[in-house]
Amino acid sequence: MKKFFSLFEFSTDVNYRIEVLAGLTVAMALIPEALAFAIIAGLSPLTGLYAAFVVGLVAAILGGRPGMISGATGAIAVIIVSLALSHGPEYVFAAVVLAGILQLIAGVLKMGKLMRLVPHSVIFGFVNGLAIIIFMSQLNEFKNPAGEWLTGSALYILLGLVLLTMLIIWGLPKITTALPPSLAAILIIFGIVAFFGIDTRTVGDIASIQGGFPPFHIPQVPFTMATFMLILPYAAIMAAVGLIESLLTLNIIDEITETRGRSNKEAMAQGTANVMSGFFSGMGGCAMLGQSLINVSSGSRTRISGIVAALMLLVFIMFGAGVIELLPMAALTGLMIMVAIGTFEWASLKTFNRMPKSDILVMVLVTLVTVILHNLALAVIIGVIIAALVFAWDNATRIRARKRWDENGAKHYEIYGPLFFGSVSVFNDKFDVLNDPDEVVINFRESRVVDMSAIEALNKITERYHKNGKRVHLTHLSRDCRKLLQNADAIIEVNILEDPTYKIVSDAV
Repeated sequence: MKKFFSLFEFSTDVNYRIEVLAGLTVAMALIPEALAFAIIAGLSPLTGLYAAFVVGLVAAILGGRPGMISGATGAIAVIIVSLALSHGPEYVFAAVVLAGILQLIAGVLKMGKLMRLVPHSVIFGFVNGLAIIIFMSQLNEFKNPAGEWLTGSALYILLGLVLLTMLIIWGLPKITTALPPSLAAILIIFGIVAFFGIDTRTVGDIASIQGGFPPFHIPQVPFTMATFMLILPYAAIMAAVGLIESLLTLNIIDEITETRGRSNKEAMAQGTANVMSGFFSGMGGCAMLGQSLINVSSGSRTRISGIVAALMLLVFIMFGAGVIELLPMAALTGLMIMVAIGTFEWASLKTFNRMPKSDILVMVLVTLVTVILHNLALAVIIGVIIAALVFAWDNATRIRARKRWDENGAKHYEIYGPLFFGSVSVFNDKFDVLNDPDEVVINFRESRVVDMSAIEALNKITERYHKNGKRVHLTHLSRDCRKLLQNADAIIEVNILEDPTYKIVSDAV
């Protein structure tokens, strides 16, 4: 039994009641979004539910972050909608399988470590943008089928039920923790609506969730290069978006639970989940921050809740559709609004007067791109690029050269800061080749030669001194810098002059 628990990273002292109830809550919260995302993608509603089940189950079992929830997401739906409308669901299933394979490759190559390059300002922007999207998506519940805002009693009833749901979720933990507040709110609102016969929108009004076990079949597409080239762009974008969303969600849940997930394992799990989803009639998916926060806030810390959520979703599809379709959308809307409020990084608003303006710009820009384009991956990539450019610019202006003369009349340039493509211009301006003495020492004790541009700069500065009949000595180059210079010998000639006095290209003593 202990081997079984250790295999799935379960603890023998886990609170099974909390885990099961959290999983049940998450399962209910998954249904309306899975239905909506499938409809957005131009697919059958069951396609979204099957994806939520398969991706949720596989990722819960194999993923690198216990407690994290995966399923069908809006970002994936937006990517595949044009493929679904132009070529049909079979091509979507094939693209999902290929996306999963690409994610598996990313996991094998340990590309999860690239998430270290995502600055905190980008994470803040991503989280805030996602919170706004979750909130705005709930506003559709306040519109009628014609897209017009509700008025009169219909609006007041819905608004009252939503506010009551939010009040229960906020206030119940202050009274008791015996039941997850989200689940309690859903059950209470369901009971009120059923007891008083209140006419309000239900899950069944979106679409029927009645179905069987996800059917296995190989996507019915021609196995040709033309098909591969057709689905490859969709699959590549889907794989990138899925990994970015999943690994950012993993980092956020890590911070909340004060534990550490495994990014490469999560990439492997997401890949496996999408391959399985494509073969079991699912639209594919990735980690879901909103549902993960519901799960964690309900007290879950293990894989059990994710497994229970996926299995309960299948039970609902196969046996409980009649009951689940009666759930009031008002309860689920109130739940997701509370998720949006909890997701938003309110602390980020306090940073506007404290953090560098460049970080504030990145955070706001990522938030805006996320909200306007609904493209989380693009928003993160833009944020990382801007943050990297700002970092490069800042470091380009920080390179310094302290000058001194020794007792032999040689001039020393002591370089501070990294020498790379951005700082080359400033570096070159530090030297007075015509007026310097015959012996010049460039000391790299406090600097590093970073890239090809830096090597070329060293080559040019030594050439300039050489043409004027002067000798240059490069001292205290670190071991990795010397390796760069040696590797560059086949490309350019770097003039490093040997001298026993200055111990050229030797490490600092």
